[in-house]
Amino acid sequence: MAGPETTADVMRKPRKQSRDTRRLQLIEATIGVMAQNGYARTTLTDVARAAGLSHGLVNFHFDSKAGLLAETLAYLAEEYRANWMAALARVGDDPAARLDALIRADFEPAICTPERLSAWCSFWGEAQSRPIYQASCGSNDAAYNAGMEQICAALIAAGGYAADPVIAARVLRVTTEGVWLDMMTMNAPYGRDEGLRTVHGCAAAFFPRHFNDKGLIERDPDAGVQPFAE
Repeated sequence: MAGPETTADVMRKPRKQSRDTRRLQLIEATIGVMAQNGYARTTLTDVARAAGLSHGLVNFHFDSKAGLLAETLAYLAEEYRANWMAALARVGDDPAARLDALIRADFEPAICTPERLSAWCSFWGEAQSRPIYQASCGSNDAAYNAGMEQICAALIAAGGYAADPVIAARVLRVTTEGVWLDMMTMNAPYGRDEGLRTVHGCAAAFFPRHFNDKGLIERDPDAGVQPFAE
């Protein structure tokens, strides 16, 4: 089996992979290493080995472990933000459909993977990562929370519900985060589909005429609310 590339190897074929491609390669390797080792025990050497690149090349792209981890978190944060925004862009103005899209976005196969969940858990669990988390994710979290609250408020108004939109949005968010934490454990009690069903069940508790644990209740505009067929 071929060993890791050296910096000299890279210099001999500069056009085969761009700088951005190699940085992404190293970030993806970091996500995998963090899933195995956690935040504190992730090293540049382990990342280089996982990426199949030299330690010197890691240093060329990232000047320190802190820099690499910060960019990895920024990458995950942007990936997450782009995912839920794209989910909302695919649906219209109906608040129930928008809430369903936002819930399902957290369980998209590209986002909800064991490695990515473990990496998020590592960033959440380490006190030393909190400053970089706030820098990378603070504004994204605020935008997500505000969007969820607005959607819940619109659905409460449209459906005549008595819930507080801030509380409903908060409960839905922490339920999703709790499900993610469950799925991060070594002996995960359930997978992505069951996780999604759990969050839909939470939505059904607030909005029973619009959701059940299978998701958004399909409605015939001429016949009122129609539950999913069993």
